[in-house]
Amino acid sequence: MNALLKKPLMDEALLAKLTGRLGDKATIEKISSAFGDVYGVFLPDIIKSETTLDVEVAYLGCDSGYKNDLIADLGTSVTLADATLRNWSQNITLACGNGFIITLMEHLLGATPDTIEQPADRLLSVIELELAVMVFEKFANVMRSAVNASGGFEPILEFPHASETRPKPADDKPDEFAVAINMSIKLSGLISDFSLIIPQAALLKTTVTAPKAKGQSTQSSEWTAQMSEQVRRSQVTLEAKIRLQDLTLRTISRLAAGDVIPFHDSGDVRVDVSANSKELYVCEFGRSGENYTVRVKDTINSDDELIRHLMN
Repeated sequence: MNALLKKPLMDEALLAKLTGRLGDKATIEKISSAFGDVYGVFLPDIIKSETTLDVEVAYLGCDSGYKNDLIADLGTSVTLADATLRNWSQNITLACGNGFIITLMEHLLGATPDTIEQPADRLLSVIELELAVMVFEKFANVMRSAVNASGGFEPILEFPHASETRPKPADDKPDEFAVAINMSIKLSGLISDFSLIIPQAALLKTTVTAPKAKGQSTQSSEWTAQMSEQVRRSQVTLEAKIRLQDLTLRTISRLAAGDVIPFHDSGDVRVDVSANSKELYVCEFGRSGENYTVRVKDTINSDDELIRHLMN
């Protein structure tokens, strides 16, 4: 009897529409397109002023749905950064295709457009994630300048992470309706996608306005210096290779524990030191106290060549 008297639950989507958390298709597309227009005009200018690089940004459209589903639909070749903007939204997620970060890193470390190829489909390295921090800051600042959030607060970004390492949402935490505003960014002929995933509760209250243009000085040296310094501070595993005396296959097949193989060099023993399969130094084998050592005799690659190699 009680079951018959119980009122049916209201449809979740209908309830969201009545409470301003889900909008109609035309409204969502209009606001999303306005975001795309702002990014298409101002993001290239920001990147140009700070890196001297030319990029093209285009609006691709928008997708509406549950926020977690929209993020999952982006695939695995993206890097994500969660963000908050006080007085606007506490649950923003920015996404950028890894290809753009990889290509941008190559440019900042001195590669020329004719030497840059389509990046491999891979996760970002630790160093590239450091660059992603700066990229997401630019994305977030354009977003902030386009919305009508009061107070003039700066967006707060969490450290970027790969989509596959994103923690799974808690089962007891309800998802919310959101919109993914999808755009493309073209650098050196290579096109990547980036997206803003914004709760519709915030989006529907937003009046998008184009920010006023500001004169900006070129800061490419700052980006390049920061990336180069990050590379220099990164830990690198070195490997040393010593040539041994030539032996016949018959002799090698009969080697047993305790047998000794002489070095190829009879005088100073040459050691080739490498990192990430890149030869770095010619050294000589020696000993200091109880430790075996190598002493650098000559370098093989320039500092800039080494940095560009090791960052991969």
